[in-house]
Amino acid sequence: MQGQRVLVTGGAGFIGSNLANHLAAENDVIAVDNEYLGTPENLSDDVEYVEADVLDDDLPTDVDVVFFLAALSSRQMLEENPREGARVNIEGFVNTVEQARDDGCETFVYASTSSIYGSQQEPCPEDMEIEASTGYDASMLGRERYAEYFSNFHDLTLAGMRFFSVYQGYGGNEEHKGEYANTISQFADQIASGEPPVLWGDGSQTRDFTHVSDIVRGLELAAENELDGVYNLGTGDAYSFNEMVEMINDALGTDVEPEYEPVPIENYVYHTKADPSKFKDATGWEPEVEFSEGVELVCEPYKND
Repeated sequence: MQGQRVLVTGGAGFIGSNLANHLAAENDVIAVDNEYLGTPENLSDDVEYVEADVLDDDLPTDVDVVFFLAALSSRQMLEENPREGARVNIEGFVNTVEQARDDGCETFVYASTSSIYGSQQEPCPEDMEIEASTGYDASMLGRERYAEYFSNFHDLTLAGMRFFSVYQGYGGNEEHKGEYANTISQFADQIASGEPPVLWGDGSQTRDFTHVSDIVRGLELAAENELDGVYNLGTGDAYSFNEMVEMINDALGTDVEPEYEPVPIENYVYHTKADPSKFKDATGWEPEVEFSEGVELVCEPYKND
């Protein structure tokens, strides 16, 4: 993307700030955030920062493209406050799209989730059966349905990106999230401190871990190609938590054994794995960061201390 005026909601958060900073090199970027999960310290000086909520009136929506990444972005957040989760994740999305549409914007890219596939060891295509097992799932499905409405009724293009286990590391704009940070960041921080990470079950659960730089490139490509509909944004590979802990130990030169506890929640997703072929066919996107390389990147700051 070049020479575009761009709005990133949730723009001071983990994924949002990485996207905003990347796009700001060749575009006019506005990052909106209410600082619930984000901090303006994540943003480069080239990004215009506006402290606001996606439920507000008069958002800075006079733009060419909207990337909607604002969300209460975990199962736990929605269980603690389902009403607020629905307001932010669905009503905030509708509010932002409506304001941007009134200002002439026709291109939208928004965050959705792979958790709606449930627990799946085989690659998940976008047209497989999905369900709302949690409030978070329900809110993201609601977002997807409103996007479908905007596309069909108002002739807008809205690309819903179903993220698979996005990670980067505590040096990459996520340290402030604490318990809401990705598991790789948390486990690397614990192991580097000599603290055993706690794994639920026997540690054989798997995730399609996708580096944030690959996510950012995917989001940009979705906008450049003016995609409509839903797309998986994941690598198509999966690794177990046991493998992840072993790789972190190898990267750090440590030998910290994990502890195992029973799974404390119902409807726990044991396995995720993307089928990214639809998005690859539409844009040519390929993941560039192999998981072993990604783990090394996460662990690098600890080796330099």
